[in-house]
Amino acid sequence: MLDDKETAEPARALSLRDAEGAINPDYVEKVTAAIAGHDAGLLRALVGGLHEADTGDLIEALDAEHRPQLVELMGKDFDFAALTEVDDTVREEILEELEPETVAEGVRELDSDDAVYILEDLPKDEQAEILEQLPQSERAELTRGLDYPDGSAGRLMQTEFIAVPPEWAVGQTIDYMREKTEELPERFFEIYVIDSDRHFLGAVPLDRLMRTKRPVGMSDLMEKERHIVRAADDQEDVARQFERYNLVAVPVVDAADRMVGVITFDDIVDVIEEEAEEDIKALGGVKGEEELSDTVWTIAKGRFNWLLINLGTAFLASSVLGLFQGQLQEMVALAVLAPIVASQGGNATTQTMTVAVRALATRELGAANASRVIMRELMVGLINGLAFALITGVAAYAWFKVPGLGVVIGLAMICNLVAGALGGILIPLTLNRLGRDPAVASSPFVTTVTDVVGFFSFLAIATLWFGLK
Repeated sequence: MLDDKETAEPARALSLRDAEGAINPDYVEKVTAAIAGHDAGLLRALVGGLHEADTGDLIEALDAEHRPQLVELMGKDFDFAALTEVDDTVREEILEELEPETVAEGVRELDSDDAVYILEDLPKDEQAEILEQLPQSERAELTRGLDYPDGSAGRLMQTEFIAVPPEWAVGQTIDYMREKTEELPERFFEIYVIDSDRHFLGAVPLDRLMRTKRPVGMSDLMEKERHIVRAADDQEDVARQFERYNLVAVPVVDAADRMVGVITFDDIVDVIEEEAEEDIKALGGVKGEEELSDTVWTIAKGRFNWLLINLGTAFLASSVLGLFQGQLQEMVALAVLAPIVASQGGNATTQTMTVAVRALATRELGAANASRVIMRELMVGLINGLAFALITGVAAYAWFKVPGLGVVIGLAMICNLVAGALGGILIPLTLNRLGRDPAVASSPFVTTVTDVVGFFSFLAIATLWFGLK
């Protein structure tokens, strides 16, 4: 077997990504061959220098049986932070295959927030087995993080931060950091000032600290009016604070106002991405936790209930057509054109609903501006309804050469686009007021409204206009 120096040169000739940024299949094949041949030296040369995010992408590109083998062969050179970059399903499968001692050794090298993120989805007994391998102080720290509710600031925060008493001077603080290099967080942006009971008093940004002369006291330098969050706060609310006030880091306090951790912007980026992804999936009737790595059965089971609800609403919409069986038999053109009215209303409603759901999620839409937004969407629906009434009216007459058919479908188009606009905004608002997630529950109700109104308005207007029976 070649040593690390001999394998490094050919390994460097390969790149993880191609010119377009996609995973290079030749690279993955080389890594797979190294794993299959138990060539730890070549594997380290190929993978050792990768960023944790790139290592995560590589892990997901490997076959399932090779993933834990990669971790084991890399040994101490494997950065467990890469497991925070993979799908939950992939991470859980890898952790199940690894020995508790291996996992414990890996998470010891991580910041507490990353360690908690890796362990939080494991069953309690597996968590306990891994935590038992850690020293008492580290075990207690991670246990406290895992005890906070899922999705809370406590789960998100890292417990490593620099805190000094208010009587210290700038010079003493700088000397302390230089002496305690190994105990400092890997990255930090602020120094926190706390009293003897760990109550938060203020924060000193690093740039401000380095511009100040050594004799100046930290109590004179600190910013007292700072945004803080409580450990029990929801991570979405914390993310909103970061976004609204352009924050880099915020201190986290417990119920007794003692400082227990800090949240930084890199953690919030993940939260924002996660919440946005959940909203997008929910609008399509897909569970937020669904991952590309999930099994066929898991995905099918997760989507079944939503499709079943939509099937029920489809039968409801179709029952409207049953009310006009005679008219449809008397004028075939109505059967051809009715789906166009319903479909166009559904598309317009989806636009309105998407904007409304996202605005509710970001707290941009509320009681203060609801009436204005409703009126705006109503006017948008009316304007688009008039425009498409003209377009579809002309097209319907040119197609079937039936006098008055263009007027009928035009009027129905106006009715449905206006109804769709109102449904797209009012239904999410109502569900939100009732404490339901509008992203999850809006779609079937909105679809039903546009289908029923579309079919009924078109066929009812046609019946009156042409005197059908």
